[in-house]
Amino acid sequence: MPSAEGLTYPGHGTAVTRTSFDAALHHAAVEAGAIPVHGRADEPLDVDGRVGGYRLSGGAGDIRADFVIGADGATSNVATATGLAQGSRVLWGFAVRSYEPNKVDLAAIVFWERTPWRAFPGYGWVFPGAEGGANVGLGIATLSDRKAGAQAMQALPEFMEYLRTIGLLPEGPSLTPSRRLGGWLKMGMVGTTPAAGRVLLVGDAAGLINPLQGEGISQAMRSGRDAAEAVIGGQGRAAERYCASLAADHVPYHRITATIQAAMIGRPRAVAAVARLLTIAGRSDLLSGGWAVFWNELLDGAPRNRHRLVANAITKAGDVMTARSATSKWFNAALPEELHPKA
Repeated sequence: MPSAEGLTYPGHGTAVTRTSFDAALHHAAVEAGAIPVHGRADEPLDVDGRVGGYRLSGGAGDIRADFVIGADGATSNVATATGLAQGSRVLWGFAVRSYEPNKVDLAAIVFWERTPWRAFPGYGWVFPGAEGGANVGLGIATLSDRKAGAQAMQALPEFMEYLRTIGLLPEGPSLTPSRRLGGWLKMGMVGTTPAAGRVLLVGDAAGLINPLQGEGISQAMRSGRDAAEAVIGGQGRAAERYCASLAADHVPYHRITATIQAAMIGRPRAVAAVARLLTIAGRSDLLSGGWAVFWNELLDGAPRNRHRLVANAITKAGDVMTARSATSKWFNAALPEELHPKA
């Protein structure tokens, strides 16, 4: 899928099935010397008063290690066991998707108003699939209320009918999702300390999900690399080095966007107004290109052009508007000041 080329990212996106993606990661790890072990990490093992390994399910034994890297998703057991996550402070979201046998040429993001001026608290999408079909989904932001996530699962059939009325899915009999796959999202880093002692959280476990659009794969890959480099750089200060790396890469953006998300959810008229404004702005190459750079957290790697200037202006305005927010104060308190630029 073509896109604008940046200084640090290519001018295209790639769609691949999750099974193929996971298999490629597993193969690369084994080729690099990792020893595969099959089992669920059930019970943390205490080593000198800290989590130093896990007891595996099904009698597979214990695994002890100098470091534990939690790459176990938004509802991370590692984060819970080590006290690195504050569930009541986390910005939760839930996304549900279905893969349909319909060819899609162009990816579309859909802001959905179930009734005029009362927007669904999230957005939907229709993306080209990896094997010629369509990836159709709906995401909802729930703040700390995880019970609200069921709304997305229940609303997906209705949303697919709406897609048919606007021409993004073909006409025909009523559409029923062939298979619904859902999962939780932990967004904007808020409520999660990325590392402490010998435990480091990466990807969704660390809350590295874009609060505006729910993307997290690139952040997960990068944080995994950063965690490895922090450990390799010396055991004594690995957590500090890792937190500093995440803070430099993500805090300036998440401090703005997490505040925006927290302020908008629960205000369907405000969400509708912003969505309509963005749709109008999308007709301008200057505004849509600049917003795309900001929306996708691509400012640092964007080429020096007018779109970067617009994205930079949005960032500066966001800094000013959110400097005194509760979210900004959380970042300033949760991470040492020297690790990240204050708003």
